[in-house]
Parts: sequence; C-alpha cells; structure tokens
Amino acid sequence: MNRRSFLQRSTVAALAAPFAGPFRNSLSAPLLKPPRLHPGATIGLVSPAGAVYERVDLEIVQETLTALGLQSKAAPHVLARRGYLAGSDADRAADLHTLVADPEVDALLALRGGWGAGRLLPLLDYDLFRQHPKILVGYSDITSLLIALYARSGLVTFHGPVGISTWNTFSVDYFRRVLFEGEAVQMQNPQDDSGLTVTRNRVQTITPGTATGRLVGGNLTVLTSILGSPYLPDWTGHILFLEDTGEDLYRIDRMLTHLKLAGVLDKLAGFVFGKCSDCDPGGGYGSLTLEELYDDHIAPLGIPAWHGAMIGHIADKFTVPLGVEVRIDATEGAIQMLEPAVS
Repeated sequence: MNRRSFLQRSTVAALAAPFAGPFRNSLSAPLLKPPRLHPGATIGLVSPAGAVYERVDLEIVQETLTALGLQSKAAPHVLARRGYLAGSDADRAADLHTLVADPEVDALLALRGGWGAGRLLPLLDYDLFRQHPKILVGYSDITSLLIALYARSGLVTFHGPVGISTWNTFSVDYFRRVLFEGEAVQMQNPQDDSGLTVTRNRVQTITPGTATGRLVGGNLTVLTSILGSPYLPDWTGHILFLEDTGEDLYRIDRMLTHLKLAGVLDKLAGFVFGKCSDCDPGGGYGSLTLEELYDDHIAPLGIPAWHGAMIGHIADKFTVPLGVEVRIDATEGAIQMLEPAVS
C-alpha cells in the first residue's frame, strides 16, 4: 500500500501536547548539528510510521548496517503493529525518546515510511532532542519528523534512505560523505550515459539562476498534511526541496496550490523538485503534465528552480540535510552545501 493510501485511510488523532514546549522559529533558534558517525557507531532502529510486517526485514536492515561497519540497536516496539501502524502512538513516540536519550545510540534510522509519523508530533519532547542531538535519517512519511525537529529544536535532520531502502553504491557514497566525513558535498545528478546525450536522470531548469538559503523539505503529500500546524519553520529565505510518488497529477496540482495559498511558495529563495515516481499523466490528453504544473506554480515565483534531482522514492538517492546553508544552481541542477551538516 502506498503512502497516499495510508493517508486516505487514516485520521490524525487530536492529541494533547504534553511535551510540545514553546515554539522555536527555525531561523532564530540556534542551529544544532548532531555529531558525525564513526566506524562501529550504534544506529538505533525505529518504526515511527508504518508497521514492519516480517522479522526478516529487520534482519536485513541489521545485516546492511553491519556491512557498513555499524552496529544496531532496535527500539522496544520496532516490530509492534496496530493495523497499518507500527504500534500505538504512545509506544512509537516512547521509542524515539528512549533511543535519543540512550548514551549507547549514536543515530536514529527509520525502518520504513508509510503513514503515522505525523501523529507523533504533539507527543514529542523537543527539548530532549536538543539535549541529545543525534542524526535522524529517513524519507517519505518521515518528512513530518524531519521538519518538525528542525523547526522546533533547530536540529539538522536528514532526508535519506530508510532501513529497507536499496543501499547501493550511489546512496551509500552520499550517506558516508555527509554523515561520516562531514563533507560539504555538491549534490548533482550523475552524467554517465551511453547515448549521444544524457537521457537518464536529466535535470530540467524551470527558472535559471543561483540562490542561497537554508535547505528544507521532503515529501510533498506529507508536508502539505501538516500545513497550518506549529511544527513548520518560517519559510522566509529557505530553499524548498520536494518529492513524491504514485500521485495523480491533479493531486500534485492541488498540493502545490495549497503551498501557494498558505503563503509558503512566495517566501522561498529557491526551489528543487526531485523525482515524482509513477506520477505520469496517463492515457489520453485529459491531464496536465508535471512540466505544466511547474510552469503554473513555480515559474511565476521568479526564483531559481529546477526538477529532476536524485531525491525521492528511487534507488539512487542523495542524503539531504535539512537546516544547513546551501547554494543552488538551477541551470546546472546542483545543490552545494556551504557547511558540514554534522559536528
């Protein structure tokens, strides 16, 4: 079941906010970089969203981390299940708190996405994450956690592989360079192609130019699902990156319209859309295309923008830090980090 199906079949619980604490604007709160990884570091495995239905998936993730020279420690409820969720909201939030406060754990990796992380936002102790800054990596539904922790704690978080992702050479290379080596990497699509011109992983410029700002973003559907909540940053001067999968184009149109009406797009310094996997217009001529949607919603902003970056529900993916200063080049399709994302 894809992420949209989870969202359609779920109702976000209206929960009290015992740990929410005072709101921190991400541009005024001190930016907090988690310590970098090192060989032999322990990765805490959490399931903050969808359930992992078979134990073999956890075993494969653990073996993958071993192959990367890392150790792992599973959260108490990592294999719990309540319907499509990985256990109750309280238990999933408790797992995050337990591992972030555990001195033996160096970083947190979500096993998978799905749906459910947004339900945890009112339950999280954001001061605890600031007191124990640790790398948190994931994508898709984990977007809500990545953005909320950046907005409420000032913590740099990472849009990158989940545990059950394909850990191939491309993805592992960026994972190591950003999280182990603390490199201020340039993220640019590979140009290798056997034809006369590049046909795979092309980038397409919407509006040329360069821009500088803090990078923030993630899954479009998940981001729009938390608009209007107190778990978002002040968007002024940010570079927004987005990705999605399996969405009809009228839904992409609706969500970009939502971002426009909410005042998000008008505040941005730059815009990057990664991959929208399986978002084709379908048969016939009844649908707009992604290019037309970018022309309608993004081009009029007049800010540097492009689409096609290696970000999304794809095998080869960048590890993208939220919160760090970057410079983008919309003509070249490049994101250049201006600072390390880890301490």
